[in-house]
Amino acid sequence: MSIIMNRIKRTFENTNVDALLIMNSKIQDANFKYFTNFTSGVFENSYLIVKKDSMTLVTSPLEYEIAKESKPEEMKIINAKNKEETEKALRDELKNKKVGINENFISYLDYKNLKKNLGLELVDASNALSVARSIKDEEEIKNITIANKITKKALNEIQKYFKEGVTENQIAARLEFLFKEYGGEDLAFQTIVAFGSNSALPHHFSSSKKLTENNFVLIDCGTKYRNYCADVTRTFIFKPDKNSTKYKRMIEIYEVVEEAQKLGIDSIKEGVEANIPYDKVKEFIDTTHGNKFKDKFIHSLGHPVGLDVHDEGPGMGKTNAKLKKNMVLSVEPGIYITGFGGVRIEDDIIVTESGAKVIK
Repeated sequence: MSIIMNRIKRTFENTNVDALLIMNSKIQDANFKYFTNFTSGVFENSYLIVKKDSMTLVTSPLEYEIAKESKPEEMKIINAKNKEETEKALRDELKNKKVGINENFISYLDYKNLKKNLGLELVDASNALSVARSIKDEEEIKNITIANKITKKALNEIQKYFKEGVTENQIAARLEFLFKEYGGEDLAFQTIVAFGSNSALPHHFSSSKKLTENNFVLIDCGTKYRNYCADVTRTFIFKPDKNSTKYKRMIEIYEVVEEAQKLGIDSIKEGVEANIPYDKVKEFIDTTHGNKFKDKFIHSLGHPVGLDVHDEGPGMGKTNAKLKKNMVLSVEPGIYITGFGGVRIEDDIIVTESGAKVIK
């Protein structure tokens, strides 16, 4: 069975619909990439019809040649030149069928238009799509692994560009250049570069702030490879003054986060409830060093990574969903001290029967 047919089979195991309708708007639904593996083309306002044994893509002349060159063997392509041809193709393909849609993506306006113009019986199939995508197949793991290798290579190289006076934006731009130079194809998300006190802001946007000595440099970044994301965070100390009180405090924070990440990774394996690694890490950070860092870890321990950087499946927070073999998750503990700085260390892991495999 091909990889695509296996993805289709696993999705239909969790829904009783006759067909899935994946509808792109001005942006692509990630499920469109999941079933097509297309790495080129916009496919705005295109429709992918997925049945148990085949697929039909209804698209425009703008995308037809790309689709024809890249299509998996299970796919038929209809070149619809206008709205009327598109609607006729959808009616012909979906007549008298119960149709599953992704309510997590489709707009209410598009939903109403499908009901009104096509008269389809529409049901929500978003959970079936989420369950299927939460378990990665061999090709997905390969692509995520390559994205991680490129990201980590660029992070090793970027340290050569740290110098007094360089800005967060300049480091972000250089890093993104390195991604492309090393084989990355797009950004997994907007690169975060945070100097000094900005590193205490988990979702800081890179700015014109300049780097000064004896300060944190936190970089949260990732590239994509064949649509699949990496998500890696590293925290550095630029030109440390090892005799300073500030440096000693920075090192103390770093070592606690480093130990917390190891504890989290060591707590992960198939069958573990997703809240358990989070609870262990949070308790450790809250109680270590005489409760000095209590409530300074302010987000979940990690999230699924795949076609989206925050992909389908359970995150490691306040949920008792069980982790399953071949889920890919980030593990990213952090400590954030407002006005001083913060440390986050993040790696992507694969859940296995015996533990967590860190993607190198």
